[in-house]
Amino acid sequence: MRIVCQRVLEAEVKVNEQPVGKIGKGLLAYLGVGKGDTSNDAQFIADKLVNLRIFADEAGKMNRSVLDIGGDILLINFTLHGDCRKGRRPGFDAAAEPSLAEELYEKTAALVAAQGVGVEKGVFGQYMQVSSVNDGPVTFLLDSAKQF
Repeated sequence: MRIVCQRVLEAEVKVNEQPVGKIGKGLLAYLGVGKGDTSNDAQFIADKLVNLRIFADEAGKMNRSVLDIGGDILLINFTLHGDCRKGRRPGFDAAAEPSLAEELYEKTAALVAAQGVGVEKGVFGQYMQVSSVNDGPVTFLLDSAKQF
């Protein structure tokens, strides 16, 4: 599984111009599920999201997690397994089939919530409009296979 994780002051996702998820201070996390990903990958990603210390403490150091600051996470399914190395159109051979991707997306959200962090979500497989105010800007890439 892959995540693009952004520290935000606020973020919102809409489907057909209707809000379906909105957070204040916290993390906007774009999640991509790959072939071969399992519930172990969902657990790894959920733990990273909840405990990643990327919020400033009193000294201005990145030393607090979203859990520490009482923030929320907006979790959006995303095309992070699109391969753009060849040609001009991305290939999605490494992406999981939709049924597995949706299962692991929902599992990740549940695992985050079980750790006491509020979770808002997009709608799996739908065309969405996402808006955010990035804080920093601070953005990280996470991969459960530790490829980067």
